[in-house]
Amino acid sequence: MIIRPVRDSAADAVAVREVAAAAFGQPDTARRDGTAVPDARAVRHEARTRHLVRTDPQGCWVAEDGGRAVGAALSLRREGLWLLALLVVDPALQGKGVGRLLLQRAAAHGRGCLRGMLCASPSPAAARRYRLSGFTLHPAMQLRGPVDRAGLQDPGDIPVHPGGPGQLHLLDSVDRRLRGAAHGPDHGFMLAHFEELLVADSLAGSGYCYRDGGEVKLLAATSKRIAVRLLREALARVPEGTDALVEHLTADQEWAVDVGLEVGLTVGTRGYVALRGMRPPVPYLPDGAFL
Repeated sequence: MIIRPVRDSAADAVAVREVAAAAFGQPDTARRDGTAVPDARAVRHEARTRHLVRTDPQGCWVAEDGGRAVGAALSLRREGLWLLALLVVDPALQGKGVGRLLLQRAAAHGRGCLRGMLCASPSPAAARRYRLSGFTLHPAMQLRGPVDRAGLQDPGDIPVHPGGPGQLHLLDSVDRRLRGAAHGPDHGFMLAHFEELLVADSLAGSGYCYRDGGEVKLLAATSKRIAVRLLREALARVPEGTDALVEHLTADQEWAVDVGLEVGLTVGTRGYVALRGMRPPVPYLPDGAFL
C-alpha cells in the first residue's frame, strides 16, 4: 500500500469520489439512457477535490492498494485554521490503520495552526480517532423535513438579498469574526456550485447563508437576530415538495433548532462538530466540506 498526494486530475477526483461513496454507503451515480453517469452531487464532489488540490496540495492524500484507491484525506488551512474536509477508508480496510496514516499526512499540513475544525460522522471509530488527536467532540443535530410555511414568521425590518462576488469582503469579515479565519478562495467555489447566496448587511449586523435546493449549506452572522432572519429566509426559499435539511447544529445553535421547530422540521442527532483550540462559533452553521 502507498499513500501519495492527490493529483489535480479527473482520474484522481473520480477515485476520491468513489471511495467516499463506498465508505458512506451512498450511490454517486444516476441512470441516463441506461448508462451510469455521475449525478450533480458527485460532479460537485470531484470539483471540490480538484479545488482543494489546487489551493492546498500538501493537504490532500490518497491511499492506494494495487493501484486502486482505498482511502483519501482532504484538508485545508485558512489563516491559521486547519480544517479536515474529508477522511474516508474503504469499508474492507477500516480498522487496519489506513485512516490513521491518512490523518497523519493531512494533519501535517496544519502544523503551526493553533485551531482546528471538522465535521465527523457518527462512526465510533472516527470519534475515537479525532478525540485522540486532541479534538473536543460536540454532538451535533440535524433538522429535516418539509417546510410548514404557516410557521414562517414576519421577516421584520432586516433586509436579506441575493449576494455575489461583490460581497466577498463582507463574507470574509464575518468569517474572521466567527471562526477566526476567512474562507477566502472557498467562497468562489461555493458561489459557483451552490444555488444561492443570501446576504444581510444592516446597522444591526451582517451575515450570509448559502442554500442549495433544500439544503442550508453554510450560515454565519454577527448576531443571533441576523442568523435567525437568514435561516428563515433560506427555509422560505426551499422549493415546494423538497425537504429541507440543516446539519451540524451543536447545542450552541439552539436558535437554529427553534427556527426549525417553527416550520415543522424534525430534529435528529448525527455525528459531531469537532474543534481544537477554539470554542464553537456562534451563531454559525458549518458546511461539512469547507466548514
